[in-house]
Parts: sequence; C-alpha cells; structure tokens
Amino acid sequence: MAQAQLSPISLPQTPTYQLEYDLVIVGGGIIGLTLASALKDSDLKVLLIEAKVESAAVAKGQAYAVHMLSALIYQGIGIWDKILPHIATYRRVRLSDADYPNVVEFDTSDLSTQDLGYVAEHQALLQPLQEFVKECPNVTYLCPAEVVNVQYQQDEVTVDIKVAQETRTIKSTLLVAADGARSRIRQAAGIKTHGWKYWQSCIVAFVKPEKSHNDTAYERFWSSGPFAILPLPGNRCRIVWTAPHEEAKALCALDDEQFMSELQARYGNQMGKLELLGDRFIFSVQLMQSDRYTLHRLALVGDAAHNCHPVGGQGLNLGIRDVAALAQVIQEAHSKGEDIGNIRILKRYERWRQIENLTILGFTDILDRMFSNKLLPLVIIRRIGLWILARVPVFKILALKLMIGLLGRTPKLAQR
Repeated sequence: MAQAQLSPISLPQTPTYQLEYDLVIVGGGIIGLTLASALKDSDLKVLLIEAKVESAAVAKGQAYAVHMLSALIYQGIGIWDKILPHIATYRRVRLSDADYPNVVEFDTSDLSTQDLGYVAEHQALLQPLQEFVKECPNVTYLCPAEVVNVQYQQDEVTVDIKVAQETRTIKSTLLVAADGARSRIRQAAGIKTHGWKYWQSCIVAFVKPEKSHNDTAYERFWSSGPFAILPLPGNRCRIVWTAPHEEAKALCALDDEQFMSELQARYGNQMGKLELLGDRFIFSVQLMQSDRYTLHRLALVGDAAHNCHPVGGQGLNLGIRDVAALAQVIQEAHSKGEDIGNIRILKRYERWRQIENLTILGFTDILDRMFSNKLLPLVIIRRIGLWILARVPVFKILALKLMIGLLGRTPKLAQR
C-alpha cells in the first residue's frame, strides 16, 4: 500500500473568538479535535483550546491501532474518507505466546467484514481532524493558547486563557478536559486517580521489512512483555516492544546494528531482513482510572480520565468512545432544553463510560500479567487459553469483538 502524503496545515495564530460558549474543550489533540468534530451538527458554540502548535506525539511519529468501532464513529462524524487514504488496513491478527507453536489467527471471515482494523500515524489522524474542525462554523480553534485559571460556579464555568501575552476570561456552560494523562484541569479540580506504574517500558520504532507485511498485525507475548508489530503504509511497520525498565534502557542504548540484531531475533523471519527507519523512543506505561469522570460543569475524556497498558492498542480507542458517548449525551440533553453542564446530565456519560473503561483496563492488565512471566501454572493456563481460542469459534469471536470495540454500548454516531 503506497503512503499518501499529508500536506502541511497552518492554524491561525490569533483567531477571533467570543467570550461566551456552550462548551470549552481544553486539549486540541486527537481526542479534543474528535469531540469538536462530533458536535458539528449541533447548534452548540464550541471553543477548542490547544497550548502547543506541535505536540511530542507528532515529533516522535506516534502511531495507533484504530479499532473497528472507532472507524465507525469517524464515519458517523463524516471524516473517515479523509483519514482512510493515509493509514494502513489490517485484515489478519496473529496472536502467539513466545515460541509456542499454537498461533491464534483472526481474519475478516470471523466477523464477515472487509477489515479488522487500521493503523494510523499521529499526523494522519491529527491533520484531517484539524482541517475538518476549521470548516465547522460552530467551532473556534484557539492555538496556541493556555488556560491559566478555572472557576466553577452554579450557572457557568469561567476560564481565564492567555493568548499572545493577553489574558481573557471566557464563560461557558461546560468545560471538557482532553488535556492528557497529566491533566492540569483534572488535578486543579481535585479529582483523584488510582492505579500503578508497570515494571515495564515500551520501545517504539519504525522498520521496513524486506517482504510484505501482508496487512497483518502481530501480538507476540514474551515473558518480558508483549511485542507488537503494526502494519503501516509503504510496507513499513511500527514495533511496540515491551520489556522491564532496565532491559528496555539497555536495548535503547545499543547502536543501530546491535539493536537491529536483537530486534530481528524478537521479530522473527516472517518478513525477511529489517531496516530501521528513524529514531527509536522509550516510554514507561501505567494503569490509571479517575475516581470520577465528571463534576458540576466538568467532564474528563481520554487520557485525562484513564490510562491502560498498550497491549491490544486500546488507549486511543477508549478516548474516541468517550467522545462519542459525551457528544451523544450533551446533544440529547441540549435538544430537550436541559443544562448540559449540570452534574445530573453529565452522570449519564460517566455511568456509560466508567464501567466499560474499567473492564478494558482490567482486561489489558490481566493479559500483561498472565503472559509477562514464566510461572509454570500460568504458562499452562494461557496456552490452554490460546488452544481454546483457536478451536472454539464462539470464544474466538467474543475475544475478537472485545479487542476491536464491538462489545458494550454502541454510540449513535457509530450506527449511522
């Protein structure tokens, strides 16, 4: 699959904006942009605030698995046709436990679909969303701008923002925090979180294999941690290599030749010789769930509300589902003349998403702990599990639906 090129996009440095809105979204990354895009057909006045012109994810060329439900949500928004030409499609998923010969292979025939999922680099999602939002008449995109203070009141929330060395006060009915795992909005609101940092770090890099990746995604579990291979356009692949912290640091410290030798051993020979493309990066991983997703006049979405282990590529997709759910809740409330910032309304969103997210967080945690060890009883249990998945269709289809987001409540955006 040839790689379609993305053209540069320029954002207005000092856009005009009003002082009163129905909704203010803090965080102009993929999740914040998706929420603004999902509200395009509402008559809500939306302000989207982003502090940085270019994020670290753009600089590092971050890439994500995009699940089937996320694709349906983007289709419902009306932007999927702009995204699809720039991303890769995978039609098979191969699941294996180290060198154990029993491999579970999922393909499109399991669900009678054309695709099982997609892989997108950060910019391939970000740029179409930015362009789409610029065409939404009810959305103002303010970048760069910084939130310096927030005050929650009974009938409104006031947000002090700094734009071009000038501070202005914005009034809104609702504030949405889409500002990431270290959300300043969440912290300032006093919402507590629970979770833990894992003993592992992830190494990510782009490689170009000698042979075709054949639109196949791989998840191979080793005792040190999961190892994923995600197909990308131009017959490139994104690897996500999980290992204990010190081992991951040592691997990143190797020169390119030594690193590629270690990578080839872990990667396998199914695609021939590998070529390293660009730099490799390392990041630590954690599980986090906020005690609550809402307060009066405040809602959390995406990484501001939760984080999970990258196994299975669930993180971004959970955030996209959050956005679709929140957009549905507030649009339905607004159409009935209800106050979209009232905690009673926002609790509908929280009840919908908090339990579903916790289920996926628990699933990824158990998956990582079950496979990232050499304890004989667990080795036996997990290999029996793989044997069952490969041979019992009902369990195989259930596991596949869980992985690609087709279990749980489906938002209306995905039903269009």
